[in-house]
Amino acid sequence: MLRNGLEPWHLLIVVVVIVLLFGSKKLPDAARALGTSLRILKSEARAMKEDGGHPAEPEVPRPVEAAAEAAPAPAPAHPAPHEEPTASRP
Repeated sequence: MLRNGLEPWHLLIVVVVIVLLFGSKKLPDAARALGTSLRILKSEARAMKEDGGHPAEPEVPRPVEAAAEAAPAPAPAHPAPHEEPTASRP
C-alpha cells in the first residue's frame, strides 16, 4: 500500500490545494511572515546556545525588612501647602 511514501504527484496535489485555499496573492506575504518567524527562532536559539542553554538562575527573594531598608523613601510629588491652625468656634 504505502511502499514509497510521498511521491512527486502527492506534493503537486498539496501545492495545488494550498494555492486554491489561500490564493496566489496571499502566498508571498505568508512566505515572508514564515521567513521572519524562522529568522527570529534561529536568533533566539543561537542566543540560548551562547548563554549555555540553561534558563537564568532564579532570583532569591529578599526579606521585606531588608528591602525596605535598602530602598529610600519616595519623595512626595507635591509638597503639602502650609496651613495655619484655625480657631474652633465656641
